[in-house]
This record gives sequence, C-alpha cells and structure tokens, in this order.
Amino acid sequence: MRRRAPRPVSLAVEALRREVEPATMLARIQRAWPAAVGEYVAEHAEPLRERAGTVTVYCRESVWAQEVALMAPEYVAAINRELGEDLVQRIRTTSTPR
Repeated sequence: MRRRAPRPVSLAVEALRREVEPATMLARIQRAWPAAVGEYVAEHAEPLRERAGTVTVYCRESVWAQEVALMAPEYVAAINRELGEDLVQRIRTTSTPR
C-alpha cells in the first residue's frame, strides 16, 4: 500500500481559519484590505466599521486619512474586485482612536 505524501499544515490552518472567523461583511473586507490597497497602506490604515456599504477606515495619522480619502474611489473598486461582488460603495476615514 502506497502512502500519500504529507499535506502541508497550511491547508489545515486555512480550513480552521475559515471555520472560526466571523461571517460578517467587515471581516471579509478586513481580509481583502491588504491585497486591495497594498501592504504599505494597510500598515497605516485599517477598516474599522462597515454600515450600509460605507466602510470607516481608521488611520493612525491624519496625513494617511487624507491619502486614503483621496484614493477612496480606487480602493472601493479594488476591494470589490477582491470580494468578487460590489459590497462597498464608499470609504470614509477617521484618525480618531477607537
């Protein structure tokens, strides 16, 4: 009897992550965020809330809030591409701590 090759642990970890993650639109947006906006922007800005298609993004510095606000139309399109459907209609920014 032949043994199958060992499977990478990453497959099991990914399956577990899908089982335990919250099934909210905000969680989906937070997962898509780094790929949509790029790792550098994602280090300085993070989706905080979602309500009726509007995503509030928290930026640690006001200059980043302004940058994200200026790029919002492109980011909305990129997030929706990552999600595979048009769920986000608008991004607003805040630099006020949670």
